[in-house]
Amino acid sequence: MADLLNIGLSGLSATKASLTVTGHNITNVNTPGYSRQDTTQATRTPQFSGAGYIGSGTSLTDIRRTYSEFLTTQVRSSTALSADVKSYLSQISQLDSLLAGSTTGVTPSLQKFFAAVQTAAEDPANIPARQLVLSEAEGLARRFNTLHDRLVSQNDFANKQMQVVTEQVNRLAGSIGQLNQAIALASSAGAPPNDLLDARDEAVRQLSEYIGVTVVPQDDNSYNLFIGSGQPLVVGNTVSRLEAVAGRSDPTRFDIDFVSGGSRQAITTQITGGELGGLIRYREEVLDASFNSLGRMAIAVSEEINSQLGQGLDLKGNIGANLFRDLNSPELNSLRVRAFSDNISQVSGSLSIDNSRLLQASDYRLEYDGTNYKARRLSDNAEITVDSSNFPELRFSDSAGRDQGFTVTLSGTPFAGDRLLLQPTRNGALDVAAKLDQPDQLAFAAPLRSEAHLQNRGTGQIGQPSIKAVLDPANPPAGFPNGSFVFDSLQQANIQAFGSLSMRYDEAAGELVFSTPLPAGVSITTPPPASAPLASMPVTSGENNTLSFAVQVTVGGVTQSYTIEQSFTGRPQDGDTFTLGHNDKGVSDNRNALELANLQNKEVVGVSFGAAGGFGMSFSDAYGDLVERVGTLTAQARLDDEATSTILKQATDNRDSLSGVNLDEEAANLIKFQQYYQASAQIIQTARSLFDTLIGAFR
Repeated sequence: MADLLNIGLSGLSATKASLTVTGHNITNVNTPGYSRQDTTQATRTPQFSGAGYIGSGTSLTDIRRTYSEFLTTQVRSSTALSADVKSYLSQISQLDSLLAGSTTGVTPSLQKFFAAVQTAAEDPANIPARQLVLSEAEGLARRFNTLHDRLVSQNDFANKQMQVVTEQVNRLAGSIGQLNQAIALASSAGAPPNDLLDARDEAVRQLSEYIGVTVVPQDDNSYNLFIGSGQPLVVGNTVSRLEAVAGRSDPTRFDIDFVSGGSRQAITTQITGGELGGLIRYREEVLDASFNSLGRMAIAVSEEINSQLGQGLDLKGNIGANLFRDLNSPELNSLRVRAFSDNISQVSGSLSIDNSRLLQASDYRLEYDGTNYKARRLSDNAEITVDSSNFPELRFSDSAGRDQGFTVTLSGTPFAGDRLLLQPTRNGALDVAAKLDQPDQLAFAAPLRSEAHLQNRGTGQIGQPSIKAVLDPANPPAGFPNGSFVFDSLQQANIQAFGSLSMRYDEAAGELVFSTPLPAGVSITTPPPASAPLASMPVTSGENNTLSFAVQVTVGGVTQSYTIEQSFTGRPQDGDTFTLGHNDKGVSDNRNALELANLQNKEVVGVSFGAAGGFGMSFSDAYGDLVERVGTLTAQARLDDEATSTILKQATDNRDSLSGVNLDEEAANLIKFQQYYQASAQIIQTARSLFDTLIGAFR
């Protein structure tokens, strides 16, 4: 009877455990990360009798969870990838809407400004039309400022979110370390602690939402977690931490430091995956590039317009004043150079923009190794040559010899290992501001005027002169390849000292001959850079001729060279004269206003030079390039989001199909184990009845 009773009791015990596990499954159907558990039974050791071995019941051998390391790893990696893309998409979608918006973008303001210039050019003496130009210039500057502020807001959000995410990473890493310790201790008893394992897997999955991790299981069932390029975040129950700190090169851009014990390592560029990886990727791929592209455009707009106005005369006959703020002021120049916080010396510097047309939309890193200076353009990681022959002034050119358009002047003596971050364009959209408030100071008139003498006998006509370049011939600016750029503003004294030059047609030689003597301080040469004295220019009677020459004027030790082009047509007769001189009748002259309006379509942004000459982008094209790039990346991010969301759903469904709780299945198990339990109880009841019968036989 005892054997039958023990068999029934073993069945009750095993079935009770199965019922408990089934109930545990049912109650945790909605618990995140829970893996369905089931029981494993085995027969007890049978006992030998004369007729053979007789079974002695059942034993509960294991309570195991239905789990696949492969499927769990798929969910973890898919979670990190999806979170990265969603974080990236949430930020770039905002920027795309901002840049491409009809009311928030730069294009509408740019069009309104040039439309106002065109209107004013039709009646250059009209004060209300001039005032409209000033108003639209102010609106254009504010549009740049507003866009920059929105970019700054996104940068600030990224900084704050990096702090929040690192706190969550540290919290989860601490939990995983504690779970590792508890799991290792429980596993030493010989059986895996299923619920603790599930809790740790869920914690690792949640961690993957914030940062990509690599999991390495250990023999004691603990996990070691690695991030970045192999930094150990969790090793057993030892936990390191992440910190979001002000950047070493730029305190407005936070870096991520890996802190382990007393050591600290910057790992910002090594982080991938999760929300943190998406934020960093967005900042490096899109936000920084947008800052620099928008800043370069703002600098180009202000510098080109100021430069063109500096080539003309206002209503009072004065050289044109700047419409926009001077972006090469000392206070702005000093803000474009940032010393790394871990430098040994106190070296600093200032960055001045030499040629806005040559600027690249990028930051640069300047390093000193104790002997030489090295630089790298961060947008494409290209090495940049540093010319320190005029130290402390440094000039920069790429591998093809193309000047980068700026000069850095160092202050202080650097030590080996010191680094500087150069930001020629990053804050350009913030710095631009309209400063001219007097409409009569807009220089719409051209500074020079040509006329044919009234007593000429032929039909020769000389066109109005156009100034193509103004520069100091002794110090031509960097990147000056072919005299096609306008650089310096006119000097009032020099342009007035221009006087009046006379040209006489020599029919026998077929030339226009400059009359001598020339005014004091004036000389005529071929256009720079290969300047040579010029006494006459060949012309063909009856055809369209283009006259190209340079007039160099020196007043009070200040020298300026004016590269001039003008047309010459008709059939002059021998001795006909033509004059070129200072324009003192420019009230109704709109030639410089037309040149100003033509800037809208000139390729003056990101200019580079090849075998076919110079090429670049117009203002609209430059902004369109930024909008197109951001729009393309946004569209790609949306596709990536759909793809990664689908992959994550598939991985989660695969994991749940194996490990998830099925209530129908558990309900069936509940009924089954209930019947088993009742049957085992019936065995005990039968054993008791038999035992009572046996006892009654001896009474």
